[in-house]
Amino acid sequence: MGCRERATKDELLRLVVGSDSHGHPAVVPDPGGGAAGRGAHLHPTTACLDLAVRRKAFARALRVSGGPGLSSAPVAEHLAAGTSTTSSTISSTEDSEAVR
Repeated sequence: MGCRERATKDELLRLVVGSDSHGHPAVVPDPGGGAAGRGAHLHPTTACLDLAVRRKAFARALRVSGGPGLSSAPVAEHLAAGTSTTSSTISSTEDSEAVR
């Protein structure tokens, strides 16, 4: 969504509309992919997130009105914490293939 490069679903982080810690509408990470509603996918990097924010891509991709008020802070916090399950899944897959 941010960099517009193609990748498999396993390599991307799913995002949905939720609420931040203050109860305001926000784009939130859904690493398990189980949240209900429309989702969008983003590479789990800050560079891709920055491009998506600059292009105002979240409101379009998630079909939300009032896009400028949609915060992406929860996604930035998730990426900064390094808790992306997509990255760990990819790493564990690569490690298991290397063992073979």
